Amino acid sequence: MRLMGLTYFKRFRMEIDLLGQQFAPPPLPAGYRLLAWDDALLEAHAEAKYHSFKGEIDSNVFPCLGDWLGCHRLMQEIRAKQGFLPEATWLVGHETDDGWEYAGTVQGIRDYSGMGAIQNLGVTPEHRSRQLGSALLLQALDGFQQAGLRRAFLEVTAQNNGAIRLYQRMGFAKARTVYKAVEVAYT
Repeated sequence: MRLMGLTYFKRFRMEIDLLGQQFAPPPLPAGYRLLAWDDALLEAHAEAKYHSFKGEIDSNVFPCLGDWLGCHRLMQEIRAKQGFLPEATWLVGHETDDGWEYAGTVQGIRDYSGMGAIQNLGVTPEHRSRQLGSALLLQALDGFQQAGLRRAFLEVTAQNNGAIRLYQRMGFAKARTVYKAVEVAYT
């Protein structure tokens, strides 16, 4: 018999004022390139998302992030949102001897209140500590500015200290604490 229960993950909503700021990405290491949104890259975004989040805390909070098909479905849903912003949606490609591999992804949407919402910023483990997350975040923020937005936000799991430090370095501040309920099985 399997019993179901709920557990709660503490998350921070972090916000940034976009007015009067310049968001230029840092130079990428040799062999890396930022790729602007193109519908033909939807599957590449899903792949980068899956490899960035599988086995990480956020795949416990959002189980679809730990599943390749879930990441693909999520990318389709984000792309179909009325507020989807191509100019705030980016991929990092890395050139290898065998062609291109995808090292990171971020998606941006305009939410119902008119704010920019960062969705699923992730960098694959083998490509971390190269400022790729900073580059993706700054490109997304620049895209929000291009779309005429004045503020942006994201949510981050409280246990993800590295991400919180990155967001604070980029100028985000904690606006409030939220809790995400997740159904779990007990044996």
